[in-house]
Amino acid sequence: MPETRPETRNANLVFAYITAGSKDEALRIGRVLVEERLAACANVLDGMTSVYRWNGAVEQAEEAVLIAKTRSSLFDRLIDRVRELHSYDTPCVVELALGRGNPDYLDWLRAETEI
Repeated sequence: MPETRPETRNANLVFAYITAGSKDEALRIGRVLVEERLAACANVLDGMTSVYRWNGAVEQAEEAVLIAKTRSSLFDRLIDRVRELHSYDTPCVVELALGRGNPDYLDWLRAETEI
């Protein structure tokens, strides 16, 4: 079985999965996270439909998804910043651990989130 190279292990790298009320809001938040080095990259996926329960009723809304690539050690600061910038009272901001990946890309991600 091939040996796993140490640089492909990513216990400290995560995706931040964030939903937003519009593509513009997701882009604005993503830009701030990258400018402030809380994320190396932000991807915006427009046109998502969410079905959820809110205040006792089932709701449906069009949203955008923002996926920010960052370090686990920055995640609490990232949550705080998203909450400051977001239009929702309770924005979805969750951490998803990364598995293995392209070592050069992961090195870039680490370098772009060094504060």
